[in-house]
Amino acid sequence: MANPRDYPFFRQLAQFGGQDTIFDLLLLIGPLLIVIITILGRTVVTVGLASGYILFFLGYLLYKGLDYR
Repeated sequence: MANPRDYPFFRQLAQFGGQDTIFDLLLLIGPLLIVIITILGRTVVTVGLASGYILFFLGYLLYKGLDYR
């Protein structure tokens, strides 16, 4: 299986970012999700994707914040 760090774009991001792969992935997916919503328009699917993304993002931040203690 290909490692994302094998690709130059992701390798550069890994050099400047932290060591939290999930957080980095969430930051990359956000703008792509906005583009998808812009192209497809506001539908039940896109609202569900956006809601799921926001809930997962907030849940992950909360999990990392509580895990940090």
